[in-house]
Amino acid sequence: MDKFQGMQLFAKVVETGSFTAAAEALGISRALASKLIQILEENLGVRLLNRTTRRVSLTDAGRNYYQRISEILAQLAEAEAEAAELQIEPRGKMRVSAPISFSVRHLAPALSEFQRRHPRVELELELSDRLVDLVDEGFDLAIRIGKLADSSLVARRIAPASLVMVASPRYLDRAGVPSEPANLANHNFMIYTLATRRDEIVLERDDETVSTRIRGNLRVDNGDFIAAAAVEGHGISVLPTFIVGEHLQRGELVPVLEDWVIPSIAIHAVYAQTRSLPAKTRVLIDFLVERFGPQPYWESPWPEKKS
Repeated sequence: MDKFQGMQLFAKVVETGSFTAAAEALGISRALASKLIQILEENLGVRLLNRTTRRVSLTDAGRNYYQRISEILAQLAEAEAEAAELQIEPRGKMRVSAPISFSVRHLAPALSEFQRRHPRVELELELSDRLVDLVDEGFDLAIRIGKLADSSLVARRIAPASLVMVASPRYLDRAGVPSEPANLANHNFMIYTLATRRDEIVLERDDETVSTRIRGNLRVDNGDFIAAAAVEGHGISVLPTFIVGEHLQRGELVPVLEDWVIPSIAIHAVYAQTRSLPAKTRVLIDFLVERFGPQPYWESPWPEKKS
């Protein structure tokens, strides 16, 4: 058995939790499956699985190995599917979960163009900022923004999304312009409650990194709401450029502490690992990467702040 088959067998044992089920799925005996996993461990020089009479569990090394090979197997499966389905027109119903603000501003016009190209694909979208369970809830694809949690899901990066600290000119005229991160403690923030770090901001400049606690009297789970409140002079906020780019262009909001950078986030398409990715899902992901790309239009420079 070659290395690829060994990876397939190991992944199947992990996914089924059983040598017997893995062996049946691959059409080999349980004894052979156990022997082949033993050979794989010997070749790698590390134990991948803990075995008892009742269950099989991953070692730390096995967990890391599975995360790496699952990506490789998924990519190989996609390549096979692409070759097999090259002449097949994408069609059928596809359920997609996507965050509200990004979808309304950017995904809606993109998907209109996608369906003009692929009219036989039927899209059903659920717009929500919650993290859905793709498998249990029957979603084909999810658009997720930010740092992804470790999981068995497959993720493909669609585009970057910079974070920027902003406020309205009228708020800064009233409350003062922060000149250094320590000044932020004296300002009112509108806090996005679904952020990983809700009550602090990490700022970087050259080789310096500063973590600053923030506080405020408005906490919301929607970025567009926060942007609208910021335009009205409620306080300072940290939002992605795909939300505040237009406000910056119009001068309704201006950057705060421009010489400091907030670590950027990314937009990903996430889907459950599958032996053969359906053509409809693959072409939608390809389209979104093409549409938004490594330098999306919402990252366009905004006018310099007037002194």
